[in-house]
Amino acid sequence: MFRLAKVFRRTACCKILQVLWLGLAVVITVPSYAQNAAQTSLPVTSNSLPHYQGISRLATPAEVSAWDIDVRPDFQGLPKGSGSVTQGQVLWEAKCTSCHGTFGESNEIFTPIVGGTTQADVKSGRVAALNDNKQPQRTTLMRVSNLSSLWDYIYRAMPWNAPRTLSSDDTFALLAYILSLAEVVPDNFILSNTNIAEVQNKMPNRNGMTLNHGLWDVRGKPDIQSKACLNNCVAFVQIGSSLPDYARNAHGNLAEQNREYGPYRGVNTTKPPLTQLPLQIAANPIVVSVIAAKMTGPKLLFKDSNCSACHAEHSKLVGPSITDVATKYRGQVGAEAKLVTKVKQGGSGVWGPIPMPPYPDLSNKDLQVLVHWMLTGE
Repeated sequence: MFRLAKVFRRTACCKILQVLWLGLAVVITVPSYAQNAAQTSLPVTSNSLPHYQGISRLATPAEVSAWDIDVRPDFQGLPKGSGSVTQGQVLWEAKCTSCHGTFGESNEIFTPIVGGTTQADVKSGRVAALNDNKQPQRTTLMRVSNLSSLWDYIYRAMPWNAPRTLSSDDTFALLAYILSLAEVVPDNFILSNTNIAEVQNKMPNRNGMTLNHGLWDVRGKPDIQSKACLNNCVAFVQIGSSLPDYARNAHGNLAEQNREYGPYRGVNTTKPPLTQLPLQIAANPIVVSVIAAKMTGPKLLFKDSNCSACHAEHSKLVGPSITDVATKYRGQVGAEAKLVTKVKQGGSGVWGPIPMPPYPDLSNKDLQVLVHWMLTGE
């Protein structure tokens, strides 16, 4: 009887795993099937796919296209479009200068995008300044080899406060402007899906990447050789980190800024540091759990609107801290209405030369909630 029960349990588990695997396979392969059918001009219908009752469904064309935005080095996946240097300059000044400077040279927030390349580099495809210690910083155009990487990243992640809001034409225009700043293309150039491959042949560091190293080939020899410890090895090494007092709560409570899943949480920086790590970390690291209070209301709106990228609660980041703003405008009549307009339109000069980008997509109601919370904490 015991043997039969054991066999039954094993069979039942196998059936369950089989069903789960089939369901997973359907979910994963539907977009790929839809793409292949589109490339071969085959109609994609519910009858053309294997059907599993109650498991998954056919992905809609809109769902597939929303995820299928990557652009490969051979420009497979690049959408049709075009944009001129002039159009790119207008977009750049409206959406990009606050972080990257007027000419892509600023290093106040990020490392510069433009600089360190020459016409000789454009001809050779090798950036000479990469071997010169006189170059203060390695810019984006000094390092990147594929134009597709720049197009893909700009389209996918920029601008910082509103990713995925640029159209294909916008992205072509911005990239044309960046390339013109580096004198890769002339000022009257129009970049498009039909000529981008030609421009790739002018990238300053196009020949600067190599596949001839150990990490690319599993049979290759790595750059660093090490020997395994075989005698008197340490049984356990505790790896940890600490924050100096002045930086402990500089960017708000880290426990509230971590993802809401997984075994680890950020340390609660509103409390003093622990004198020692909990003992259970050494025995079983994955059971450590520090439950962080979930952000709600204005605090959540502040984070979701990407305000926390430039403003911290008690210390200056790119812009002033919340505390500094509240102190400056405390007791001023009409301060809330004034700041709502300022956040909506953007601006610079009050807290330094770095401009704050406009937030036209935020409703007046959300702006009033944010500003009121920053000034009063309520």
